[in-house]
Amino acid sequence: MNLTTGRRGLAVLFVLAFVAAACGDSGATTSPTAGNGAGGALGGSVNISGSSTVEPISARNAEKFARANPGVAISVEGPGTGDGFALFCTGATDISDASRPIKDSEAEQCAANGIEWIELNVATDGLSVLTSNENDFVDCLGTADLYALLGEESIGFDTWAAANDLAAEVGAPNAPYPDEALVVTAPGEESGTFDTFVEFLIHGVAGGPNYEEERGATNVRPDYTASANDNTIIEGISGARGSLGWAGFAFFQANQDEVKALAIDARNDGNCVAPTPETIASGEYGFARPLYIYVNADAAATKPAVAAYVDFYLSDEGLTSVDETGYIRLADYGAVRSAWEGRVTG
Repeated sequence: MNLTTGRRGLAVLFVLAFVAAACGDSGATTSPTAGNGAGGALGGSVNISGSSTVEPISARNAEKFARANPGVAISVEGPGTGDGFALFCTGATDISDASRPIKDSEAEQCAANGIEWIELNVATDGLSVLTSNENDFVDCLGTADLYALLGEESIGFDTWAAANDLAAEVGAPNAPYPDEALVVTAPGEESGTFDTFVEFLIHGVAGGPNYEEERGATNVRPDYTASANDNTIIEGISGARGSLGWAGFAFFQANQDEVKALAIDARNDGNCVAPTPETIASGEYGFARPLYIYVNADAAATKPAVAAYVDFYLSDEGLTSVDETGYIRLADYGAVRSAWEGRVTG
């Protein structure tokens, strides 16, 4: 699945997948880990919502699982991690895709509704800071640069040059900036990618600045074009020479003809590291982060289709979807599989 199709194509995608399977896909094979019994007799449903970053992995696995299990109805939506947890913690979904760990407030909501969950780290992502391919004046930004351009003290800056005084104050290594229009398009507050970016930008990475401690900052600037649709974000970033925004690494990889990923100097010491599969896997890239699925423990126990789908997700075949969608596999899934097999709840 091309990531640039985004959520808009998912409903059609699954209708087609189920029709093709029901009509007898002679090339389909039953995965021994799918738990579907002989002849694809498994029925029921699996309802998944949450992170648009994780959505492509879950959707790819839903396609594969549906070929061997045509009697299972699977829905996958990607409104954002926060919106996904809002549904999950009321019991409306079986699985919540998440690009950040569950928040205390969300865990409390789950507990209040009797929802126990199993947290499974399924992949690693490199949160990518993006600009237009036409941008020829910057290739690397330090976290101090990002704060000067995107932190809450930058409200109203509509050119890169407008941030120069603030950049000097915070020691931004790549200032001064040119007098180019600054056009920011990025995820909104419902997104786990937004939350993760706030953590990196405001609270810093190991050895980097913490602007909450230094300047009392707690958030990014609110005056930008926010969207829950990653395609809209890519379109906004590609459409302006002096653009900035951020998205998951897979969305950068799928749109390299339109946007470029900036190297990140996480400690403002001149060590610029670009997001690549290798630097993300090693942790050298400072904006690497885990990706999760959260499974409703009761659904796993009472809905065979949910348990079978997660079995497939963590199988060798299911994990190829991590590679195919542009994310990074963990070096070892032993602990993740053990947590699932033991139904270890959070």
